[in-house]
Amino acid sequence: MPKFACQTCGSSFDIPQTSIDKYPGWKPKYCRQHSPKKRGASSGGSARGGKNRGGWGGGGSKREEHLTSAEVLAKYTGGPQTGVFTDGSSIPNPGPGGWGVVWVRDGEIQAEDHGHAAQTTNNRMELKALIEAFRMLPEDATETLHTDSRLCVDTVEKWAPGWERAGWTRKSGPIKNLDLVKELVALRRARPGCKLQWIAAHSGHRWNEYADSLATAWLREQG
Repeated sequence: MPKFACQTCGSSFDIPQTSIDKYPGWKPKYCRQHSPKKRGASSGGSARGGKNRGGWGGGGSKREEHLTSAEVLAKYTGGPQTGVFTDGSSIPNPGPGGWGVVWVRDGEIQAEDHGHAAQTTNNRMELKALIEAFRMLPEDATETLHTDSRLCVDTVEKWAPGWERAGWTRKSGPIKNLDLVKELVALRRARPGCKLQWIAAHSGHRWNEYADSLATAWLREQG
């Protein structure tokens, strides 16, 4: 089997050739003990920092396949075929992370984008993905934006207006990630014809899986 040197501890480790062949261009950089997935699990969560897909994080389990976008398209066909799909995560949480957005119409990709942050949280990446999704659209757009974070939807659609009336404060304490929340609310208002909707994660929805793949592209790139 091919051998590699871990960039953290320097020890030699091997990876089956079949695994290498699954990800063309992949150059593993970490042994199992020091892989991002291992660090995420040891911090008390899943490979993506214990993210609860329905909210801001903490608890819950999720199935993570770390597929490339091409593999997602080959494996999944279900779910909505028109709209904008977003995802974001950090590994571990907090830690390095990424976000992804794909805009499709009748199953055809109109645009896509993704990014990476060296130090972030699941929450910030989910918000960042939605911000970039709204930026991708013209102000007269009438698209549905899909996110698998219920709390992102509730933050924008339910709670933010009250926080704003109260001078961007709330009785329970400071509003986390307020900079991104305010930016997202402004973009949402500038596109009144759009709809923000929750979608279940890892339920066979092709384009939700695709956005997830974009959000974790940085992880595959670093090995």
